[in-house]
Amino acid sequence: MLGHKLRHGGVNIVRRYAEHLPAIMAHGGELNQVWTNILDNAIHALGGRGTITITTSLKDPYVNVDIEDNGPGIAPDLIGRIFDPFLTTKQPGEGTGMGLDACQRIIAQQHRGCINVNSRPGRTVFHVALPVHPPEDASRGPLQ
Repeated sequence: MLGHKLRHGGVNIVRRYAEHLPAIMAHGGELNQVWTNILDNAIHALGGRGTITITTSLKDPYVNVDIEDNGPGIAPDLIGRIFDPFLTTKQPGEGTGMGLDACQRIIAQQHRGCINVNSRPGRTVFHVALPVHPPEDASRGPLQ
């Protein structure tokens, strides 16, 4: 889905996937939205040149996904509000400011996980932790 943004070859994707991760109960389409939003933001932040590293690991009881880029970082005055609705650093018409807010809702509310970010110039990492065995949510039924 983001291949067209990577065609010029200036952004390198490094995959560090752990072997033998357990299957988790999740809403796959919604998690794809999370990964797409985070990766799209990282590609935009890199401005066409840099590296994005995707790392998976197991720290029981969570499967962890870290998405790191070596771009300019998130401004200190924005980092505390990065998941707020309508916050965007993109030019008008380039973004809605709903991407990271939606990511947080999908991870926290629908998957009972957590998402956070650490950033400094040259290194921004979005950390996503998804429970291996989430509690059943009566309002949505069991995850499938």
